[in-house]
Amino acid sequence: VASIVASHFAPEWVLSIKETGQVWLVDYSDPNSPGIEMIEAERFLHDGGWDSTKRYFLVAANARNKIAVIDAKEKKLVALIDTGGIKPHPGRGANWVDPEFGPVWASGHIGDSVVSVIGTDPVNHPDSAWKVVRKINALSSGNLFIKTHPNSKWVWL
Repeated sequence: VASIVASHFAPEWVLSIKETGQVWLVDYSDPNSPGIEMIEAERFLHDGGWDSTKRYFLVAANARNKIAVIDAKEKKLVALIDTGGIKPHPGRGANWVDPEFGPVWASGHIGDSVVSVIGTDPVNHPDSAWKVVRKINALSSGNLFIKTHPNSKWVWL
């Protein structure tokens, strides 16, 4: 298991199973008989986090240079996004509102200085949803984690 988060829609854990390329939704409502729903995503899954609505789980498939997007409400894969960078590594990622593209989520990369900014609003910004809307060159040779806060004007790598 490369990452675990809790669903906001059901009594489930969302697990990225690294080598299999699967995201598992583990129903823990009956601790004696947990149910597992497996969603095929992309191999070599790693870190991931929620978009700002807590509906979509975005997880890096870092050996494939992609981000998989899982809809926790509908329980399905909605997108595989080529990040345009080498080995995405978001930690939990960073969310903010872009003045042009609306709500976005971002990941840095281990293998280069690119920060990929992905549109995350399929309702109000459908043309930019689940696409890299900005690639920002950071002042580094790569990074492991990216963070921000709703009250901050800064994004930290």
